[in-house]
Amino acid sequence: MKKVVTFGEIMLRLSAPGYQRFIQSNNLNATFGGGEANVAVSLSNYGIPTDFVTRLPKND
Repeated sequence: MKKVVTFGEIMLRLSAPGYQRFIQSNNLNATFGGGEANVAVSLSNYGIPTDFVTRLPKND
């Protein structure tokens, strides 16, 4: 079977639990996403081999 390769970046969303504001919460929920990553995950869930390619900058 052929493999699908996606190129992109992972996005991170931080949100306070419930309907709290950032300043009211001691905890944050992390949700990861991104169009290309979502496609790779969905195809993988259907049994299609996938790879996700990204690149990080050489700075902090």
